[in-house]
Amino acid sequence: MSKYKNPFFIEKWRILCYSNGMKKILIINGPNLNMLGKRQVDIYGRETLDEIITQCQTQAKQYNMAVEGFQDNVEGNIVTRINQAFGQQYHGVVINGGAYTHTSVAIRDALAMLTCPIIEVHLSNIHAREEFRHFSYISAIARAVVVGMGSFGYISAIHYLGQLQDKP
Repeated sequence: MSKYKNPFFIEKWRILCYSNGMKKILIINGPNLNMLGKRQVDIYGRETLDEIITQCQTQAKQYNMAVEGFQDNVEGNIVTRINQAFGQQYHGVVINGGAYTHTSVAIRDALAMLTCPIIEVHLSNIHAREEFRHFSYISAIARAVVVGMGSFGYISAIHYLGQLQDKP
């Protein structure tokens, strides 16, 4: 079981954040992103998802924020995790919905319930790829969209959320 799905790990993380007064950021990754660094490295790069999440955690510390990573290949499990985030006082959600970006009204509707900023991230430039990747159900409800910057897109999202800390 990935540590991003382990209930004990998630609960331990929540307790640590509350006790340290840190703001929480949830990074959600959709299908096949668990294969980063192994599949289509010419498009997605050589970094693994664990490496990207670790980089985000390091960057978030400078803003007194903590990052929780979550990845699942099943649409319903992603919706359930977003539902669990509702009311948990997240400072922001960063989401790379993978292929579900272009197909899932359910994920879009779950995200729309959240009151925190949503940042949509894609490693590749989805607008320079196949036609079906040009549309996103998430973009219309996202505060910002970052595409084509590789793993730095995630870091950019963390910096952006850090800048929003004292703003409505």
